Amino acid sequence: MNQAINISELPDFTPYKIEHLPVAVELGSELLTVIWNDDANSEFHYLWLRDNCACAGCVTPLSCEQVFEICDVPLDIAPSKVTIADDGRLLVTWDNDQHISRFHPGWLRSHCYSVQARAKRYQAPKIWDKARICEQLPLHQYEQVMQDDLALLDWLRDQRDFGIALIKGVDTSVGTVAKVANRISFIRETNFGVLFDVKAKPNANSAAYTTLRLPLHTDLPTRELQPGLQFLHCLINDAGGGESRLVDGFKIADHMRQHFPAEFKALSTIAMEFRNTDKDSDYRFSGPALVLDSKGDVVEIRLANFLRGPLDLPAEQVIPFYRGYRCFMTLTRQASFQFYYRLEPGDLVVFDNRRVLHARNAFDLQQGERHLQGCYVDRDELMSRIRVLERVIAIPIA
Repeated sequence: MNQAINISELPDFTPYKIEHLPVAVELGSELLTVIWNDDANSEFHYLWLRDNCACAGCVTPLSCEQVFEICDVPLDIAPSKVTIADDGRLLVTWDNDQHISRFHPGWLRSHCYSVQARAKRYQAPKIWDKARICEQLPLHQYEQVMQDDLALLDWLRDQRDFGIALIKGVDTSVGTVAKVANRISFIRETNFGVLFDVKAKPNANSAAYTTLRLPLHTDLPTRELQPGLQFLHCLINDAGGGESRLVDGFKIADHMRQHFPAEFKALSTIAMEFRNTDKDSDYRFSGPALVLDSKGDVVEIRLANFLRGPLDLPAEQVIPFYRGYRCFMTLTRQASFQFYYRLEPGDLVVFDNRRVLHARNAFDLQQGERHLQGCYVDRDELMSRIRVLERVIAIPIA
């Protein structure tokens, strides 16, 4: 079923599909239960329903921003009347002021917050080791990504799920990486510029701009918000060596949680110091290497050995920290977790800098030149672009 109904009250710009309709409502002391035509039940607290009224008096239609404030109604607010309209809307009349709220059935079903519904909506990252990513590395073509929004959406979904993707056949002109990044959104500028050129140069302010080996790390852990996506576009690579190594930090963290729980706890709770200084800047940040969300899931990795500052911890945390840190870094050195790839001209690798650690072997310029160009785009821009494309292309959310 995907029938159209005449409903103007929606709290956002998403065209919610109507796959099920409410057939009955049961009222309780603090919440109501909607019974759907597929025999599923959804419970909604009265305060939650009133807080999500999408009428023009509660949400401004132009920007879909809420103007109603929940603190302006009683804590024990309840309906005086609830009906199901012929077109499927749930109509709720409130007891305190007879305000009428109308709820779109597609929106209401999409926002059911039962344990089962929330679990179904959760998009778990596709964590990987060497074997999986060698078999399933997402590959996309430059011309398609640049010209076809459906191909763009396919790439961005892979980027979200795997944290890494490779775009082939990219124009090797200087600045092309910006054109690809702009297919998502604007570029995040840092002290290294809007675009940065990864090649050996005199007076380098980063080891990345030398021929030296770079150990596994995330970029700019010295910032309050590390950059999200990192783009690395290969323009020239005739030098010897310089192979890229990438490791899914979420996979390492998952392995630690299962096999080294004490070390996992230390690395996710004890803050470490990060510093990046030169004559014109001095960036510092203190935080744990493994960042957890409210559910305890790892959502960010923050690590760069060459940017660590001295620990500033209570004495009893120093040894637990080092045990956790050494455990994580030792695991990243295992071949079973490492993905090796030599970038060739026209390759553009994009990875989640807050998830995927990257490294580079040393290279020798006697055999030729090596020039990569890169930039950053924040995670928020990736997720926003996916949602907008899904709305415009009008295909189901994966």
